[in-house]
Amino acid sequence: MTTTTRATPMSGAVGTAHIRVEGRDKVTGAARYAGEIPFDELAHGWLVLSTIARGRIRSVEADPVLAMPGVLAVLHHQNAPRVTTDYMSIVGPPDPALAILQHDQVPYAGWPVALVVAETSEQAREAAEALVIEYDEEPHDVAFFAGRPDVYTPADSVVPTDEVKGDVEAELAASAVVVDAEYTTPEEYHSTLEPHAATAHWDGGRLDVVDSNQSTMWVAGELAQLFSLDPASVRVRSEHVGGGFGSKGVRPHQVAAVMAATVLQRPVRMVLTRRQMFSLVGYRSPTAQRIRLGADSDGRLRALDHQAQALTSTVHEFLEPSAAVGRVLYDADAHHTTHRLVRLDVPTPTFMRAPGAASGSFALESALDELAEKCGVDPIALRARNEPEVGPVSGLPFSSRNLLACFEDGTRRFGWAERDPRPGLRREGRWLLGTGTAAATHSSGVGPSTAAMTAEADGTFTVRINATDIGTGARTALALVAAEALAVEPGLVRVHIGDSDLGPAMFAGGSMGTRSWAWAVMLAARELRERLALGGGIPPEGITARSDTSEAVGALAQKERHSFGAQFAEVAVDVTSGEVRVRRMLGVFAAGQIINPLTARSQFIGGMIWGLSMALHEEAFRDPASGALVGADFAGYHFAANADVPLIEAHWVDDPDPDDPVGIMGIGEVGIVGAAAAIANAVWHATGVRHRQLPIRPDRLLLAAQGVRSA
Repeated sequence: MTTTTRATPMSGAVGTAHIRVEGRDKVTGAARYAGEIPFDELAHGWLVLSTIARGRIRSVEADPVLAMPGVLAVLHHQNAPRVTTDYMSIVGPPDPALAILQHDQVPYAGWPVALVVAETSEQAREAAEALVIEYDEEPHDVAFFAGRPDVYTPADSVVPTDEVKGDVEAELAASAVVVDAEYTTPEEYHSTLEPHAATAHWDGGRLDVVDSNQSTMWVAGELAQLFSLDPASVRVRSEHVGGGFGSKGVRPHQVAAVMAATVLQRPVRMVLTRRQMFSLVGYRSPTAQRIRLGADSDGRLRALDHQAQALTSTVHEFLEPSAAVGRVLYDADAHHTTHRLVRLDVPTPTFMRAPGAASGSFALESALDELAEKCGVDPIALRARNEPEVGPVSGLPFSSRNLLACFEDGTRRFGWAERDPRPGLRREGRWLLGTGTAAATHSSGVGPSTAAMTAEADGTFTVRINATDIGTGARTALALVAAEALAVEPGLVRVHIGDSDLGPAMFAGGSMGTRSWAWAVMLAARELRERLALGGGIPPEGITARSDTSEAVGALAQKERHSFGAQFAEVAVDVTSGEVRVRRMLGVFAAGQIINPLTARSQFIGGMIWGLSMALHEEAFRDPASGALVGADFAGYHFAANADVPLIEAHWVDDPDPDDPVGIMGIGEVGIVGAAAAIANAVWHATGVRHRQLPIRPDRLLLAAQGVRSA
C-alpha cells in the first residue's frame, strides 16, 4: 500500500472561469484530429458521388482506373461488402443512405456510387475523378415551396408531430386582433471547421475506427449493426473534434472506410472535401411556416396556430420540428401546432444546431413582433402578458422559468427603455437604425451515462467517461465538476473522453451532453469520497469508483425543463444599397448552473453569431435542372465573416432549481434561438418593412422598400 498526502479541500471550482485544459495542445498543434493520426501502411479512400438526381447506374468502368498509379481497389454496388440496415439505432431507424454501394439505384445528386482506394490521397482523388459511370436517368423533383399538394403527416419524430389544445378557429374568430402571416427559411448547412474524417483498421480481429464524431458509442453501435459484428469487437475513438453541430453522427464515409479496410486488410482513411460535405452529412431543411395569432386588444393571446412544412428525402424520413417552439414559450386559450413533410429527390436533412427551434423561432418571434405592433404594445410587455405558469400544452410544471428575468436584465443593459417604438425614424446619414428583440428557449434533456473515477496513488484523480468535446469545452467542464465534487484543485483532475471502450454515455447533442455526463461524474465522485473517507491509503493501482445514472434519470420527475433567453439586436440599413449591418447584439440567458463562464460565454456568442449569419447570409440553392446544389463550397455558400460580426455581449441570470440533482441546463443551442428574429424585427423597426423570408438580402430589402413606396 502507498500512502499519499490528501489534496487540500477547496470549493468553488464550478462557476469560476478556467481556460480549456486542452487549449495549449490545440494552439500548438499537439492535439491531433481524426485526419492527422498516423498509421503504418495507410491507404486513402475517395468517394465518387452521383451526378444525376434520380435514376440507375448502368455501368461502372473500373478497369481503366485500376490501372492508374497507386490505385488499390474500386468498390461499387457489384463488389462492395454487404451491410444491413434492419435494426434500430439510438436515434431511431438508421438512414438507408448508410448502406452505400449496395444497389444500382440513385435517389439524389451526391449519392455515393463508387469508392476508389489508393496509396495516397492525391492518387485516390485523381482516379475517382477519372472514373466513368454511365446512368439511366429518370425525372426528378427537388422543388420545395409552400402549399405543395403532396405534403403528408410524418411519423412522430423527436417531438410529437401535432399538438392540439382548445378550439383555434373559435378563438381566432373571437379575437380583437389577428396576425396571419407566412414565413420561410432556406436550406442551411453546418459547415464545421474540421471536415468529417475517419480511419478504419482491423487490429487483432477487432475493428478500430479513429473518427470525428459526436458519440463514439453511437458510431460503434451502428457500425457493429451494419456489418453484423459483435459490439465488443468494435472500438471507435474521437479524441478531438473540430465542430459538429448535429452533422457528426454516422455517415457514409465511415462505412466506406470500414468496407475498404475489410477488403484490403490495411488501414484506410476517408477525409471528406468541403463540397462532399454538402452532399453527405446532412443539413437544415428549408421551411414554410404559417402562423396565426389571435389576441385581445391588449395583446393577450387567445389562439396560437403554427403550421410548419419541411422536406425530407425519398429514402429516409427526418422532421425539422419548427412548430414545437411555441408549445413552451406562450400561453393561449387554444394551441394548434402541426408539421408536414414533402418527399423530394434530395439528401436527407438532419439535426442542425437547435433543430426546429432556430427556424421556428424566426417565424414565431417575428409574428409576436407583428402582433405587438398591431396592438400598440411594447414587444417585451406583450411577451410578459402571455407568460405561462405551467407548460402551455403539457400542463406540466416548469423546473425553472426565468425568461422575464432575462428580459428585465436585457432591457437595462441594452437601453430598451429609450427606444421609440415607431419604425423608420432614426437615421444617421444614409443609414436607417432600428432595434429588435426576441425570446429564446431550448429543451434541457438528460440521458443515462456511466463514468469511472480513480484516486491515483500520486494524489491526482482520473475521470473516464465516454463524453465528446466538439469544441464546447466539455473536458474542462467535467474537470471542474469532478474537482468540485471531490473538493480538490481542478489541476489535480485528468479527464479521458472520446473512446467507446469507456462505456455507454450520452452523445454530444441536443444540449444534453454536459448535463448527462456531469451527473455521472458527480455520482462517481460521491462514492469515491466515501471510500477515501474510510482511510487505509491508496494502493499503486489506485481506488476506482463507478457510476451509472440510468436509474436516477428514470426516476426524474416529469417537468418542463428548458433553458431560456432574451435576444436584442441593433441594425443599420443602407437606404441606397439595401445593405444591413448589425451594430450590436445582446443575449441574456437563464440556463441553470453555469459550469465555466469562459467557455459558456463563447457558446452563447457563437450561437448568436450563427443567428446573425442565418438572418443575413446563409442560403443554399438547388438547380432544378440537375437537382444538385449550386455553389456547394465556401465561395458559393455565404456566412458571416469577421467583418460582419459586431460587438456581441452574452450574460446570464441566476436560474436555480432546488429539485434538480445536477442543476445544469444545456447552453449549446439556446444561443442561436431567436437571434435571427431579433435582427429581422430590428430591420422592420429601422425601415418599416417586414421581412418574412430569410436571409434578408439587399436585393430583397430594396424590392420590399420599392413595393412600400409604390403602395
